[in-house]
Amino acid sequence: MSAPRTCYGIIPARYASSRFPGKPLAEILGRPMFWHVYDRARRCAAFDEVALATDDARIADAANVLGVPCVMTAEHHPSGTDRVHEAAMRLGVPDDAVVVNIQGDEPALDPRMLDQLVAPFADASVRVATLAMALSAQEAQSPDRVKVVVAANGDALYFSRADIPFVRDGDVGGDTAGRLGHIGLYAFRMEALRCFTQLPPSRLEQTEKLEQLRLLENGIAIRVVPTTYRTHGVDRPEDIDVIINLLRENDG
Repeated sequence: MSAPRTCYGIIPARYASSRFPGKPLAEILGRPMFWHVYDRARRCAAFDEVALATDDARIADAANVLGVPCVMTAEHHPSGTDRVHEAAMRLGVPDDAVVVNIQGDEPALDPRMLDQLVAPFADASVRVATLAMALSAQEAQSPDRVKVVVAANGDALYFSRADIPFVRDGDVGGDTAGRLGHIGLYAFRMEALRCFTQLPPSRLEQTEKLEQLRLLENGIAIRVVPTTYRTHGVDRPEDIDVIINLLRENDG
């Protein structure tokens, strides 16, 4: 499949964080974390533009010094997706363009994941896409690992923190359930992104604390793209050392 005609990558970078305040500015190999995410995202040839979306002047000032395009957004947004939507509006993204929500705490992101994510939009009927990877039965036990079940056409049937699909008779001869772990990278047609922000939080979304369920509950299909690449997010300051080692291994 070829890439869509117009594609924007937007990196939400919020200063406030209960576990790691100021996380986007955390130094990694002499540069702030947001710079590493931007640097890796712009290696994806599908993007016409990559920009940071922030609510904080300190992040915006640092981005300006480093030559990273930055859009100032409102301080209070219910989710990173809402922040991405505001930034896309300010950038004048057209309805048929694709907008990718690139997690701002993924400084070791493999750009090939972004290529995989946007590829389905060569099909004009695809409105939203995300990634998933094979998950072991042991990994699936953690509620922190979101699981997804996929239909024959590649669209998501359901996302859950529970172990799905549940194997009633137990796995035989290894992990036969075909469990998929969801990777929290999303791509939207601009019109679908706007639709998401206009919909109220849904019942299942509030139950599972998974915003993508809002789309499914309102009949908006999510195409799930399988990948073998892994993500390595930064949740706490102690994760920085892991990222530094990964970057040195991959880019050194």
